[in-house]
Amino acid sequence: MKTTEADVGPVVAAGGKSSARSLMSGRAPLPIALAITLAAFWGLGYWNGASTISLLSLTIWGVMLGGIISLGAIGLTLVYGVIKFPNFAHGELVTLGAYFAFVIAPFLPASEALRPFSFGSELIIAMILSMPATALVALAVDRVLFRPLRNRGASLVLFAMASLAGAFFLRSCIYLIWGSNFHFYYPGRSNPVLHLGLGLRVQADQIFVLIVAIILVALTWFLLARTRMGKAMRATANNPDLAQVRGINTERVIAATWILGASLAAAGGVMYGLASQLRPEMGWVLLLPMFAAAILGGIGSPVGAIVGAIIIGIAWQVSASFLDPTYGPAVAFILLVIVLILQPNGLFGEKGA
Repeated sequence: MKTTEADVGPVVAAGGKSSARSLMSGRAPLPIALAITLAAFWGLGYWNGASTISLLSLTIWGVMLGGIISLGAIGLTLVYGVIKFPNFAHGELVTLGAYFAFVIAPFLPASEALRPFSFGSELIIAMILSMPATALVALAVDRVLFRPLRNRGASLVLFAMASLAGAFFLRSCIYLIWGSNFHFYYPGRSNPVLHLGLGLRVQADQIFVLIVAIILVALTWFLLARTRMGKAMRATANNPDLAQVRGINTERVIAATWILGASLAAAGGVMYGLASQLRPEMGWVLLLPMFAAAILGGIGSPVGAIVGAIIIGIAWQVSASFLDPTYGPAVAFILLVIVLILQPNGLFGEKGA
């Protein structure tokens, strides 16, 4: 069969029209729209009187917030990739992780603050212990709620509604156990500020949050890319029936997915609680940004979830230069709408996924 210029895609020599059509029909519109949106946020900040230093500081803080969101977004995208449903109860796993660490920390030997940070080693140990505790809750929810639906071949809508019911149930338990008041890991303790030069300042704890997020994301990538279980998870995500034929225990893979996703959610909850405060609806507030990050990066793509989370975090923080900070989650909703309109598969999602 003879190959023509039309068959090989856009060619500059053809006059540029096919290149323009390719640009608008391929993956380019979404990054362009996001870049314009972020630039518009900076412009609105300038118009509202924010200085360049202030906007740069907000951008840096946004990267750190994106690290927290990415820990939850990866869990969401893993559950969707392997089990094929949006888990609306994931935000409550974030909250539970934060509260588990809050309960565990007082039982550990107290230490002096790990300078320049505001916390001691007991919080790090409490975070590590909260991860398997949260994973056990996720496994219990799967056993009681989701496994029976899988065995019956339930539809996606039923899974989504069940996860929403699970979210309300877990949040009610949180209210019953810990009440509705705000809590702090270290009430009254100041958070040291680091000066980066040029007038840029960040809280030392924010640096720790970003470092932890990078380490956990790197470990997740290694698990998915280099380990036998990671390969089994990817095989199950691609074709669960074929994975079963090849001898992969899909129920075991699903359990590993819940453990990994819930553990990351717990770490994200502790980091978010350290950066702000603990409250029963903290995970629910983060749920929309986590979904937006997962969809923005491409649902089912852990790398995409990380990139999407950083974009969401930057937009959330920079928007505080011209909006009330309480409207931060609405910014995630705006970016989510842009993604769904221009490119529902996201930045790294496969076509038709």
